[in-house]
Amino acid sequence: MNPSMSDIAANLESIHERISAAAVRSGRDASSVELLAVSKTHPVETIQEAIDAGQLVFGENRVQEILVKQPQLPGKVRWHLIGPLQSNKVRKVLPLVEMIHAVDSVDIAKDNNRIGGELGLHPKILLEINLATESSKHGFSPAKIREQLEQLYTLDRLYIQGVMCIPPFDPLPEATRPYFVMLRELRDELEKIGGAPLPVLSMGMSHDFEVAVEEGATIVRVGSAIFGTRAAKV
Repeated sequence: MNPSMSDIAANLESIHERISAAAVRSGRDASSVELLAVSKTHPVETIQEAIDAGQLVFGENRVQEILVKQPQLPGKVRWHLIGPLQSNKVRKVLPLVEMIHAVDSVDIAKDNNRIGGELGLHPKILLEINLATESSKHGFSPAKIREQLEQLYTLDRLYIQGVMCIPPFDPLPEATRPYFVMLRELRDELEKIGGAPLPVLSMGMSHDFEVAVEEGATIVRVGSAIFGTRAAKV
């Protein structure tokens, strides 16, 4: 490590190396995996450090944080909304983000479609799948997404890019592998049902992203491994 390198820059370098190694292990090209830096609750000064180190794609959980941070940071930064989206926030966030990760119902998909049309936008979305059908988490159950995919494809403003999941937390990274396999296999099934490609698999976080890459992740959402423990507020 370069002694002048900041902790964040060093962390980013290490994570890219680990992504590359995981990709090699699974016979993939590391360039097929995008690192999404989860910057929620971190201040703009901290995010700027990551930008200075070459990271340009950031994920936020709350629309309000994007509204506050986006004007203070360079225009080249790309933003993803990774947390639940409420209907009353769709109009504010659509013009600011490249992708919405957590579309978890037909109703919120319809809101994105309608408001996208009013704003002249084609929202790029991911469908959140609640693989373990946990009551504490949002998302389509596997059975529900199979039933409702056809209805989602009637929403002509939306670009449905793929699927995402947040598995039940387990401190052992290997314990999440079955869920990543399940999401990949469900994605493959949904491609057949819908007759359209779903290239994006958003899965894996700070403690298990290497396992996710081994199982096909195209976006990994990494926060604490880059920025350290989250602050309580913006």
